[in-house]
Amino acid sequence: MNIPLVDLKMQYYTIQNEIKLAIDSVLERGRYVLGPETERLEATLSKYTGTTYAIACSSGTDALLLALLAIDLQPGDEVISTPLSFFASSEAVSFLKGKPVFVDIDPETYCMDPAQIEAAITPKTKAILPVHIFGQCAEMDPILEIAKKHNLYVIEDACQAIGATYKNKKSCSMGDLGVISFYPSKNLGGYGDGGMVFTHNEDLFKAARDFRTHGEYPKQFKHKRIGTNSRISEIEASILNVKQKHIDAWNQKRRDLAQNYDRLFSENNLRSHIQIPKTGSNNQHTYHLYLIQTAPKESLQKYLAERGISTGNHFPKPIHHLDCYEGQYAHQSFPIAEGFCEKSVSLPMFPELTFEQQETVVRNIKVFFEKR
Repeated sequence: MNIPLVDLKMQYYTIQNEIKLAIDSVLERGRYVLGPETERLEATLSKYTGTTYAIACSSGTDALLLALLAIDLQPGDEVISTPLSFFASSEAVSFLKGKPVFVDIDPETYCMDPAQIEAAITPKTKAILPVHIFGQCAEMDPILEIAKKHNLYVIEDACQAIGATYKNKKSCSMGDLGVISFYPSKNLGGYGDGGMVFTHNEDLFKAARDFRTHGEYPKQFKHKRIGTNSRISEIEASILNVKQKHIDAWNQKRRDLAQNYDRLFSENNLRSHIQIPKTGSNNQHTYHLYLIQTAPKESLQKYLAERGISTGNHFPKPIHHLDCYEGQYAHQSFPIAEGFCEKSVSLPMFPELTFEQQETVVRNIKVFFEKR
C-alpha cells in the first residue's frame, strides 16, 4: 500500500462536478480578473473569518507583501517573527528592505513564544508577525498586549491556519492585518497560487487594495501609489468559492485524523520514541500538517519510504540558518526552533486519508523502533 503525504486528486474527485461547472461559468461570462467570483470570495471569507475587509491576491507571499506595504514598512524597519516558518514570512520583510528579528518558539505549540518578544523590541521595531504554524494559532492575547503597549502593528501569518481559532476567534481576525495562502496543498487550496489579506481597518484595507492593482483602485489611470500586479484570477476564485463551502468539514476530518494518530501512538507504546503535536489550551487546531519529533529522523524516513509511505521534511533549517541570511544571525541562537528542525517529520495528513492507512503508517513506525 503506497500512502502519499498528501493526495490532492482524491479531494478533487469528491467535488469535480461543482468545480467544472464553476470554471465553465467563468468562461461563459468572459470576465477573468477582478470580477464577481473574486468579490464573492472576498465577501464570503471576510464573513467566515469575522473580519471587516478582505483583499484577494495572487499568493500568500504577495498577501504578506501587501500587508507590509499597507503599514508603510520602510527600509531598516524591524519586524519580530519566528525562525520556524516557511521562508516567505521573513522573505517579504527582507524584500522590502526591512529586517526580520527572531524570537524562539514555544516548545509545545511551535508558535512564537510571547515571553521573548519584549526583549527583542528596539526603536526600529514596526510590527510583530506571529505565524500560526501547522494549523494552530499563536498565543495572541499577550502578543496583542505587547503590541498595544509599544504601538506596534500585528500581522497574523495564517497561511497554514485558515479556520483555526484562539479563544473562539478565527485566525486573521485578531491583529491589524491577517493573511492566508491558497497554495494547492493548503487546507483551503486552489489549483494554482492565491492569497488573501484581512483587516478591520479601512485605511489599511484601502492601502492593500491599491497596492494590489498598480497603486490604484478603481482603475482611473492616476496611480497615486507605486504598486504591483497581485490580482487573483476569476477561475481561481471560482474554484475557491466551491471549496470554501467544505472547509469546516475538511478541517474537522483533519482533527479526527490527528486524534487517531495520537491514539495509535499511545496504544502502540511509541510515545517514548516520538513527540506528538500538542494543542494549546485556548486553541482549536486545523492540522495543516501533523509533525512528530524523533531523533533518528533520516533513518525513519528512509525506512518508511522503502515501504511506500511518504513523509515530509518541511523545515529542515530554521530561517536564520538559510543561505541568504548567512552571517546575519551568527551570534544568535534559537535552540527550540533549531532542535525542532533537526527532529521533525511530517506524516501523511489530508482529509481523504483513511484510518486504515494511518494504522499502516503507525505499524511500520513501531516495527522500525522494535528493530533498533
